[in-house]
Amino acid sequence: MKASQFFISTLKEAPADAEVVSHQLMTRAGMIKKLGAGIYSYMPMGLRVIQKVEAIVREEMNRAGAVELTMPVIQPAELWQETGRFEKMGPELLRIQDRHERNFVVQPTSEEVVTDIARQELRSYKQLPKNFYQIQTKFRDERRPRFGLMRGREFIMKDAYSFDRDGEAAQASYQVMAAAYRRIFDRFGLRYRAVAADSGAIGGDLSEEFQVIAATGEDAIVYCPGSDYAANMEKAEALAPAGPRQAAANPMVKTPTPGKSTCADVAELLGVPLSTTVKSLVLATDELNEAGEIAKSQVWLLLLRGDHDMNEVKVAKVAGLDAGFRFATVTEIEEHFGCKPGYLGPIGLKKPVKLVVDREVAVLGDWICGANEPDFHMTGVNWGRDLPEPDVVADLRNVVEGDASPDGKGALAIERGIEVGHVFYLGTKYSKAMNATFLGEDGKPAYFEMGCYGIGVTRLPAAAIEQNHDERGIIWPDALAPFTLVICPIGMDRSADVKQAAERLHDDLVAAGVDVILDDRGERPGAMFADWELIGVPHRVTIGERGLKAGQVEYQHRRDSAATQVNTPELLAFLKSKLKA
Repeated sequence: MKASQFFISTLKEAPADAEVVSHQLMTRAGMIKKLGAGIYSYMPMGLRVIQKVEAIVREEMNRAGAVELTMPVIQPAELWQETGRFEKMGPELLRIQDRHERNFVVQPTSEEVVTDIARQELRSYKQLPKNFYQIQTKFRDERRPRFGLMRGREFIMKDAYSFDRDGEAAQASYQVMAAAYRRIFDRFGLRYRAVAADSGAIGGDLSEEFQVIAATGEDAIVYCPGSDYAANMEKAEALAPAGPRQAAANPMVKTPTPGKSTCADVAELLGVPLSTTVKSLVLATDELNEAGEIAKSQVWLLLLRGDHDMNEVKVAKVAGLDAGFRFATVTEIEEHFGCKPGYLGPIGLKKPVKLVVDREVAVLGDWICGANEPDFHMTGVNWGRDLPEPDVVADLRNVVEGDASPDGKGALAIERGIEVGHVFYLGTKYSKAMNATFLGEDGKPAYFEMGCYGIGVTRLPAAAIEQNHDERGIIWPDALAPFTLVICPIGMDRSADVKQAAERLHDDLVAAGVDVILDDRGERPGAMFADWELIGVPHRVTIGERGLKAGQVEYQHRRDSAATQVNTPELLAFLKSKLKA
């Protein structure tokens, strides 16, 4: 490819609305162009990157035995109504009507459509297992689209769906996909972690997220440096503390804490560690009548250490809270505690509540909590003496750096990541809702056991940039770069020798299967180098008249601080070794 035949459009400055590095650099490098909020044109340079991602994904999906198809972007609402998602999915699901006022959706994903295909086409256990996948445009009407391709409304995703005869076979299909995903992300050349993820209402342990490691990532990844343990923050277990509960050493005292309503402020005032304070979180659950109105509500009090944060996913697994909960209203809090938020605690309640205690709080002694009176806290609180032993003790909190790893192989560490892939065992959630069955070996109908597997095709380049960039621009891994190598001839328009050498090298590399571009635009060296450093092409060869007379050209990797002189007779072999490495 020659630059004069391609389209290169770089900018010196990023647009004002570009908040993160990937958005800034993709815009400046001429890879994307904003059309509307969360909607982008993929310009030729950016499209080449996306096509590289798709090619690797497609090769590994085919290798794993998945079969490609394409499902419509616009889908009839009837299918989504069968599963209840037409109503439940909320405003992110874009609903439209045709000229006949029939309801449709713009697909954010395709579980309904692929299940409909399966129930029509896969009639016998002899046709299983089967895995269908597509690489297709999706749309989610994000409330606040931002960060360029990281959180856009229209995007490209690879979504795959497996169909199996029973749970054991479905788990085998899941493992095939999990292995394929590891091959895919290995080939991308990115630092990533496959982390255990929460399976939500479906339950089970077969759910993994693939996270690209980046300091700007939205997700916290928990891992053990001494083992293979890794999980996202929602899934990571905070183990029960080892050893017996701390013995009571002080009497319970109602202590003045004027104007100090937070655990941190109280700890500072009293000169004690934040870990000796206990925060009170008040939740409520509702029972609805046949008309869908609230018939009865139950107030719950959760106790966590003052230096810990509540994990809503874990709380949602507590019996009684697993059907859904909300934060209690101020009126409900005042009715039960006789006090406004800020000084709440479990002692001296006006009305009974259901008490759930985090594992760490259950072993505390001489702890501090609100006194249910403004400007006062209770100090020296102990279980058994001042309060009955807690009825429900559960893991309610986010883990923190240094917590013991659940596998017993060291302490936990935390880093940031960007989710770019997810493999998930669905079970019969969709097949039962849509009555999708096949005839089993016993001649009886059975529901398909399903799995789903997604990769954010257009999100992945943005994640790669968040991980790989410097002050000059993008640094692509070879597998994702729009071009693997760029030839930068100095004064090509003025020197026949430079022009001949550059074109010969270009043709030799093309013949060798290298994805190369020759910059024949006649730009000044500084401007030419700045463009390619911004775009992030990993390998660069510079050809100048003076170097040619000495029988040499310059090679420089995008991460190198200086160029390497290479003798021209050895150049092709040298480049092949660099590209192979």
